[in-house]
Amino acid sequence: MLRLYIAFQDYLFEVMLVVESVILRKLDSVPNSKIPPLHVRKNTEKFLLFMKKCFDQLFSKMEEVLFQLVLGIPKNALLPEDKVHEQYPYSKEEFQPLQVEIEELQKQYKAEVSAEQKLLAELEEQKIVQTELEKILQWFDGLENVCREHGTSNFKESFAFLTQSSKKLQDVLEEVEKKNNFPKSSSN
Repeated sequence: MLRLYIAFQDYLFEVMLVVESVILRKLDSVPNSKIPPLHVRKNTEKFLLFMKKCFDQLFSKMEEVLFQLVLGIPKNALLPEDKVHEQYPYSKEEFQPLQVEIEELQKQYKAEVSAEQKLLAELEEQKIVQTELEKILQWFDGLENVCREHGTSNFKESFAFLTQSSKKLQDVLEEVEKKNNFPKSSSN
């Protein structure tokens, strides 16, 4: 219908241009014509607006008739793409709960997609933490190997020994500072 409307409208504009050019030619052939071309143009535009208004009214009536008589599909006709409607006939009242259910399922789907994204982000964080923990375990394994090389077989014992040795060193440092009257160091 839109194509028909545009085609008729284009034809109307072309006709009005031809009419205007004919009027201007006739005025040129009349001697002592006192009507300027600008006046002809303004009146042609007024007439075009009047014709377009009439055309729009007629076209709306023609459109109704075409939809009813030519382009309308009778109620008893079944198109191939409408076979599904024949198998599963639903009224608007029966269709409404299905629409509500579809909307609920879409909301659930969006919530699940969002949850999946959050879980994937958390999984990435866990992978990063796991690699850091593996680095720490490798570091402890390296410490344990160093302790074995220096004669201590148990890492826990070595760590306890190191802690005791550190404490003894701090005590000795405090005694030396007291004897020499140095102020206490802030490294305690």
